[in-house]
Amino acid sequence: MTRTIGARTALAAVIVQALCLATLPATAGDQQALVDRARITVESFAGDAKMAPMRALLKRAKAVLVVPQLLKAGFILGGSGGSGVLLARSQRGWSSPAFFNMGAGSIGLQIGAQASEVVLLMMTDRALDAVLHNKVKLGAELSAAAGPQGVGRETATTTNLRDDVYSYSRNKGLFAGASVEGAVIQPDHDANKAYYGKAVTPEDVILKRAVSKRDSAPLRAALARAAGG
Repeated sequence: MTRTIGARTALAAVIVQALCLATLPATAGDQQALVDRARITVESFAGDAKMAPMRALLKRAKAVLVVPQLLKAGFILGGSGGSGVLLARSQRGWSSPAFFNMGAGSIGLQIGAQASEVVLLMMTDRALDAVLHNKVKLGAELSAAAGPQGVGRETATTTNLRDDVYSYSRNKGLFAGASVEGAVIQPDHDANKAYYGKAVTPEDVILKRAVSKRDSAPLRAALARAAGG
């Protein structure tokens, strides 16, 4: 009984914290902190030998969404959510980041809390276009799967990859794993406006490259290194 009460208390604290953060106005400093955390996630994943297949896939990816902290908490009713940055690659290199929110809900006998770092690799033009122009649900509008695992890059380069999106995650907490199936991805227009100082769409940032921020250069460089150049 005591353990159940403790789990409920921890869950309540997570929910209250999330609600408080959601009511605060977005600022450029907040978004830069998110960009910096995304860089740390990219560097951490790239430095992990177990993530060699992810680095191989990154070379072929059209875009990447990095969510440094996807929070999941539940007691009977569960839900998850987090903020991330989307960058796309062209012949000119990686774009500046556009800000997105990712969230999902689930119903089940769940007790616990989890914080996950999540990297989504968008392998097709269809995936990038859908995320830029719509609120999309993974597994519905776009096919999504856990990225291939292994100890070498050949695991990703020789596998017949057919899905639009591949996910890699690192989990902490009481949940046994993280799944992006059913997750909804949508632009965070307030965050984009706060970071760039004016109203911009994800397409303005990613495709048109109408705006840029020098402070995002370390994240772009980390992605370039992770993909091998």
